[in-house]
Amino acid sequence: MYDKNAMNAELETAQRFFNASTKALDESDASFAPAEGAMTVVRHVAHVAHTIEWYLDGAFSATGMDTNWPEHAKTEEAVTSLAEARQWVEQAFARAFEAVENTAPEQWLEPVQGEIMAGAPRGAIISGIVDHTAHHRGALALCTRLRGKTPPMPYM
Repeated sequence: MYDKNAMNAELETAQRFFNASTKALDESDASFAPAEGAMTVVRHVAHVAHTIEWYLDGAFSATGMDTNWPEHAKTEEAVTSLAEARQWVEQAFARAFEAVENTAPEQWLEPVQGEIMAGAPRGAIISGIVDHTAHHRGALALCTRLRGKTPPMPYM
């Protein structure tokens, strides 16, 4: 059985660490990408938000995670403001907290369908969200340094 308190604690920590570690970035950094073809700062942040929603939608879908990557990219690239991307992250986390609160613990044990995370219990998406968010925190810390700024310590 999945514990709502533990799930919420994991999400809260991921959200707090993400927000803290990206605090040094501002609108002047939004369009920065470390290399041609790499994600911009704003795209990284929008991608984090989008992926939280992607996990939630896919875990409870009869067909699993949507793998239409070109459409996902269009959705994320439509966001051009860092403030808008950050707001989306907050909304996505709020949606995750709501899902934890409103989903019966036994439903989190049901298997994910489709190719990605196939057969894993739905609750495993919480770890996926945490890990994915940490991955992009690291990329954004690098972007922060390349912009001549010091990324804040997220754990304080």
